[in-house]
Amino acid sequence: MDAAVHLDRVTIHRDARAVVRDVSLTIAAGSIHIVVGPNGAGKSTLLSAVLGQTAFAGDIQLTFRRSGRIAYVPQAFVADKTLPITIGEFLALSRQSWPVCFGIRPAARARIAAILDRVGLPGMAHRRIAELSGGELRRVLIGNALDPAPELLLCDEPSTGLDHDAVVQLDKLLTGLRDDHGTTVLMVSHDRDQVRRIADKVSVLDGALKRTGSADEVFATSEPALREIA
Repeated sequence: MDAAVHLDRVTIHRDARAVVRDVSLTIAAGSIHIVVGPNGAGKSTLLSAVLGQTAFAGDIQLTFRRSGRIAYVPQAFVADKTLPITIGEFLALSRQSWPVCFGIRPAARARIAAILDRVGLPGMAHRRIAELSGGELRRVLIGNALDPAPELLLCDEPSTGLDHDAVVQLDKLLTGLRDDHGTTVLMVSHDRDQVRRIADKVSVLDGALKRTGSADEVFATSEPALREIA
């Protein structure tokens, strides 16, 4: 299978300390590849380097066959409580060229309604972003990333703040992207059950890359870096 992401001896320093050390890894195109490991292991930092937001030594190559669209669901997103923007306006920002202060166009409104249905927030376009719970905001960010379907999706613990039903719904969205659109998903997770349900490959990172394999292969080991994976 072709590679969508290839890392060759990637090392990332922070405050003169190597937080990611000599990582070489290939992510197959059209697969869900999940990175697990303890807190502080460098997982989020590695995603940031793939996005081009963090300096690194080594080489990272991204290969695209279709749209080349990259989408990202961050681990943390702090909404400005003073910003009077609604969910609909937030989602319309990237779905119409018409300024949202002049209203949301009908075509964008229809897309936004479909997005909110997909993530279990039907009829909530009028709600202010600042009023949302952490789980609701997470769903909005996920919906924003999934439309249109990206060729490469990076997710940093996207199930944070979601209840069980919402996590199962998220899993269906991610596997649907892979199966229906060939999306490559590179994701960080602390949820062992979620990893077992959807991962094609799992990599264990604890500063250095400890192991890569199927979920069954990885979780059958006594790797110390897996102790924090619930």
